[in-house]
Amino acid sequence: MSEPVKIALDAMGGDHGPCVVVPGALSALEQHPNLHLILVGNEDEVNAHLVKNGGDRFKDRISVRHASQKVEMDESPATALRSKKDSSMRVALNLVKENQAAACVSAGNTGALMAIARFVLKTLPGIDRPAIMKTLPTDKGVVRLLDLGANVDCSAENLFEFGVMGSVYAQAIENMPSPRVALLNVGHEEIKGSEEVKKASAIFAASPLNYTGYVEGNGIFFGEADVIVCDGFVGNVSLKVIEGLAKLIALFLQQEFKRNIFTKLAGLVALPVLKQLKNRIDPGKYNGASLLGLKGIVLKSHGGAGVDSFACAITSAVLEVEKNVPALIHSELDSILSKREAN
Repeated sequence: MSEPVKIALDAMGGDHGPCVVVPGALSALEQHPNLHLILVGNEDEVNAHLVKNGGDRFKDRISVRHASQKVEMDESPATALRSKKDSSMRVALNLVKENQAAACVSAGNTGALMAIARFVLKTLPGIDRPAIMKTLPTDKGVVRLLDLGANVDCSAENLFEFGVMGSVYAQAIENMPSPRVALLNVGHEEIKGSEEVKKASAIFAASPLNYTGYVEGNGIFFGEADVIVCDGFVGNVSLKVIEGLAKLIALFLQQEFKRNIFTKLAGLVALPVLKQLKNRIDPGKYNGASLLGLKGIVLKSHGGAGVDSFACAITSAVLEVEKNVPALIHSELDSILSKREAN
């Protein structure tokens, strides 16, 4: 039997805290027999939720680590870093640093998680800035988009590093031999885009990555690339627009099907198709954004994630641990940089 995968969970993070984290943890334990979890947070609260959800059945694969503080969702990253040294988030990340856990999963404050993770774990050699990457559904499978908000202003070299990290991730997790990497831009033509994007394009073109050029926003979901790179400002705005549009379409569908008796009947007839559609685009299935470029594995769950969605984030962490993604990123970037220096 292979070595157990140990993952630390920020049990107090997110909109729901242990109400979601504990049952989500138990669900993940059911799915992964080799998984061991460390729940970090207020010991009394966490234990109460374990009792409520029948956690005794996993008593040999789950433990609780007390933390006296929690990072609030609206707390500034600087305050969380400076004043919350015994927060559930910080303690969970410390467990990764001390090799007591192979990864950390948190639904807490994104800015605080990135700031604390970068301070505690540090970045990999050759990585100037870590990036947030999320998997999104497309008509042909999935696409990985980064950065989603960690770095508002990026140099061409930063964008290239993001591309390397995203490419390595796709190779490892999806077993893709040569993932297609593209830059998100305002057009396909080489003359379009900011100066940094143009410089990044030249760096990508001269690299061993499978660089396919520019992709526009309307091409994200149509299989034009496996990894799409942009700065954190563009990426975060794009993600929020995508989330907002999905909610708007769902709202419009509800309103139309409730308009009168005939549309209600049509809704009943279409119900199986609508359920299939919901299943294909369900954001919960893709929950868990990776903080790439750190000397450790950190997954950010959506703050409002439900039980099943949080379990999905844990599953993503398990896969990254099994594939040893940070080591692969370090190896690939080191190889690329060595070849560039030799030339």
